[in-house]
Amino acid sequence: MTINPLLFSGIIVFLVAFIIILLYIINNLLKKAELYEDIIEDQTKYLQNLSSLVEESDQYLKKLDERGVFQSDDEIGTFFNSIKTVQNELNKFKLPSTYGKEEIQS
Repeated sequence: MTINPLLFSGIIVFLVAFIIILLYIINNLLKKAELYEDIIEDQTKYLQNLSSLVEESDQYLKKLDERGVFQSDDEIGTFFNSIKTVQNELNKFKLPSTYGKEEIQS
């Protein structure tokens, strides 16, 4: 049985073209995955900063409330109680301290 050189060359060209196309596709997917990882890191940092801000705000309100500076019988006291209610709702969105710090093992 003899191998036709034209058929053999055609198969080689087809396989090389197929490999080049696969490399192009894999490269594009890798770039997209890295971009999404960067976006996730940025969003994680934003959420951590936001959670930190909520925590600081909560501590400040508790400190003011301990002093008893604002009484609930006047307008400012009513407003302060409203702020405390808003802060209690915000506290539900605080993140755990380990959020975003775990590394994915490859």
